[in-house]
Amino acid sequence: MEVVRGSCRVGGRDRIRALSLFSPSPPPQEERAGVRAALLAIFIAGLLAEIFPAAANAQLPAWPHRATNTSGSEFIKRITPLDFTKREQEILNEAVTGNVPAFLRKFCPVTVTHIIEGKTNIGTFFIAPDYLAVGTDEDYLLTPMSPNTAQRIADQLGCVLPTRKMVDAIYASAEVKLAPVPIPPSVAMTTVPVFARHNEMVRTQRGAVLESHPPAHFEFAPSPRQSGKRAGVRGVEPDNTSASSPRPSPPFSMEEREKTSNQITIHPLGALTAGHQKDVVISARLTGAPNKVAIYGWHQTNGVAIQPLYLGHAASWVDYSQCVRLVQREMIVNGETKTVAEVLADPKLCGLISDEGIITNARYPTNPVAAAASAKIDLPWPEKFTASPHFGEMVREITEGDDWSSASKATNRLVAQTFLSAPRASDLPDGMRILINAPSPESFAPDKPVLLVFFALPNGSTIEQTIGKTLKPGDDWHFDIQHIGAQTRFLRAELTNRTLVVAYLEAATKSWPAWRKTHDDPSIARILDGVRGIFAGRKLEVVLTGHSGGGSLTFGYLNAVEKIPDDVKRIAFLDSNYAYETTNHLAKLVNWLQHPSKTNDAPLTPSLSPSDGERVAFRPGEGSGPYLCVLAYHDSVALLNGKTFVSEQGGTWGRSHAMLADLGAQFKFTSRTNNGLETFSALGGRLQFLLKENPEKKIFHTVQVERNGFIHALLSGTAEEGRGYEYFGERAYTKWIVGE
Repeated sequence: MEVVRGSCRVGGRDRIRALSLFSPSPPPQEERAGVRAALLAIFIAGLLAEIFPAAANAQLPAWPHRATNTSGSEFIKRITPLDFTKREQEILNEAVTGNVPAFLRKFCPVTVTHIIEGKTNIGTFFIAPDYLAVGTDEDYLLTPMSPNTAQRIADQLGCVLPTRKMVDAIYASAEVKLAPVPIPPSVAMTTVPVFARHNEMVRTQRGAVLESHPPAHFEFAPSPRQSGKRAGVRGVEPDNTSASSPRPSPPFSMEEREKTSNQITIHPLGALTAGHQKDVVISARLTGAPNKVAIYGWHQTNGVAIQPLYLGHAASWVDYSQCVRLVQREMIVNGETKTVAEVLADPKLCGLISDEGIITNARYPTNPVAAAASAKIDLPWPEKFTASPHFGEMVREITEGDDWSSASKATNRLVAQTFLSAPRASDLPDGMRILINAPSPESFAPDKPVLLVFFALPNGSTIEQTIGKTLKPGDDWHFDIQHIGAQTRFLRAELTNRTLVVAYLEAATKSWPAWRKTHDDPSIARILDGVRGIFAGRKLEVVLTGHSGGGSLTFGYLNAVEKIPDDVKRIAFLDSNYAYETTNHLAKLVNWLQHPSKTNDAPLTPSLSPSDGERVAFRPGEGSGPYLCVLAYHDSVALLNGKTFVSEQGGTWGRSHAMLADLGAQFKFTSRTNNGLETFSALGGRLQFLLKENPEKKIFHTVQVERNGFIHALLSGTAEEGRGYEYFGERAYTKWIVGE
């Protein structure tokens, strides 16, 4: 059995409060003995801070006297224009010179127990009452920072960073539990203005705590061992310059607190507070993930953390939601002083504060994190494009050395309604390739919108293989199975009322699902916004599509945005919707489909018009769309070497039927079957599922693309659907295939 107890007050009747933390209702008879033993252990642990000088000293981090009276607002103004490296240095300077709120200077005890081999170990560690902040009690900024900077600050103050299990214990012990207030993910979430915006949201929550009890400061008098006097509470005046400022403690009784239904409204600054940020934590998994940051937490009011332990971000990733809570280096274990590192390295004691077993390297590096060179696309169309030998096409490959700076200007309009500033661009990830194929400059007429198609490549294929060509002896067969280049040329001949541009996106590992395991989804949004910037100033319509594992990029993009942007006019899955999840994607897709050319903020209500029999002319620039097209086949019965290779639910057949069932609860579908091809249609054809039956148990994975799949994916639901081609028919684009 494990129990947790914590408070910034360690004396007298407050220990009784532990009962309510783990016994909200009378426990079964057989458990009562264990509960009593745990309560006794906590009671004894609570006495340690008064009986042993080490316990009292452990609550006093080595905060220096304030060097300045810099407020949070002043600090925000100072660091907003700085690059990442300079910003991190400013944060370090302020913290180690003591420019923090007074209420952070006294740490709070959290007591935990853990039973191993029949022995109950008791530990008490000491933590800051809130996350590291710069400023004063009246005006402070909860300050996101890199793990390396956090480690440098912790080292200088005699502190460490918490584990996941410690974060859970802190939340369980917190007197003030604030509900998480997420800001929708975007490319702006790593900027100081968004840090400041979230800080104000949290302070608004925290302000409710102070309304009924203004932040008069109280502290515990020294323990009997320190002063020879009985411990008690005495009021003192605030002192932002003192290195030993008083620990806040609200002047009301235990009875008053127990009678209050909302405990949040009765605890001033300095009470242990949790739930409002994710924690930068240490983890055993960091050993195998160099240059990464581990984050965890953001507990909801039901006690469940929104953010599981996650190591997908690089150490240079710092967004508004992740902050740093300092933990005193020394803790008390079974009445003895030990360091947190010693406890984590001890197989019999680590269970007190680790749910990952022993952790032998409980720290981050202290070298400054290398700032990502600003991601750039500096020159708009047609700069840096070169003529290809085919059909007057222009091509440009985006590389790590390209200048993306104007991209942020282009993305301002995409985020201006939601965020305070333009997003900060980031590097094109190592090994990633982007090739943009555009028609001749003459095609870019002022009255024609640019239809920018993001095509995420299938697993195992290069950009060149995806574009395709006529095979010659010795050529790889991958060059003859998709022909997106030739199908694009077919589409350009049909769609003369817009300028069709294709951006081919190739992951470093040639697998977008694998790429996403080591990269965060917001980076997908930043990359796509950067490419948008090339065509800044033009009417832009966006298509998100891809084949096979390329669908993972589309779903990653949907994860990264609060709502699907208005400029996204079409989403198409070419046998690629493996990553569909009802909880993450349904609401965004439904709102987007229901509210063309609107902000997609309306609630989920059925929309049954126009009638399903109508065909809607595709008129870019007039609010047409949006369109969703899903192509799949019965892959769960397909055989490879005589064996099936995907599960009934895990393949695109299963995921497509899951999508269809979800969307069918919102939209009225009609269906028809022709030559084994089931077509489900809603919203006048704007919403289509084309599902190929497979009685012969063949593999049609790429055949769907080859047989005019890309063409249909871009024309479904429009007046041009079926014109000059048949989906799953013979190639309609043969004349557009090039030799090299």
